Amino acid sequence: MKKVLKNVSFVILLLKMCIVLGQETSTQKRIVIDVGHGGKDSGAIGVNGIQEKDVVFDIANAILKLNNKMEKPLDIYLTRYSDTLISLSDRTKLAKTLNADLFLSLHCNHSDNPNARGIEVYVANATSQYSKDATWLAFQLQAAFSKELGFETRGVKFSNFQVLRETISYCASVLLELGFLSNRDEAEYLKQQENVFALALSILNSLQNRKMKL
Repeated sequence: MKKVLKNVSFVILLLKMCIVLGQETSTQKRIVIDVGHGGKDSGAIGVNGIQEKDVVFDIANAILKLNNKMEKPLDIYLTRYSDTLISLSDRTKLAKTLNADLFLSLHCNHSDNPNARGIEVYVANATSQYSKDATWLAFQLQAAFSKELGFETRGVKFSNFQVLRETISYCASVLLELGFLSNRDEAEYLKQQENVFALALSILNSLQNRKMKL
């Protein structure tokens, strides 16, 4: 039975964020959010015309806006702040230059099967001292998307994606596929600004919980 994506989750998520902020530690961690694609590389194109590069850009900026409103915001950087194409190697080099504690890459999925749906979370299939932390966060993210937003989960998977392969040796790294733009329901969901903010807040909650764990 298909899950129904939830459109009224933002207030509940915001309340949870307030609880987390009341418990947070003083240790500041640096996070690089990789905003997938950009410029001439649109990424996946939705059945409703939305482009992957724009969806993940909107989510990343929503994360920044929400984070900046916090009393003690996380130290977050983006790999791009405009509609520009940054090479994969430059994205990972930025994380290394900034001495990032976490590299989080945002994407949307696409399939020839219009019924394909759900969230996928990837971690590197290589092993390092950061693998355990990356895997823990991956499971937290997929659980949050499923429980709080109603997304089906396609599981935590291991992959040799370049951005994961080139970052896992010096920080935890996770890649998110935030729904299928080839699926009518999920494409329409990602088109709505309130849902973009709900996704952003769910991600930010998971990052705050990770900070508490560390």
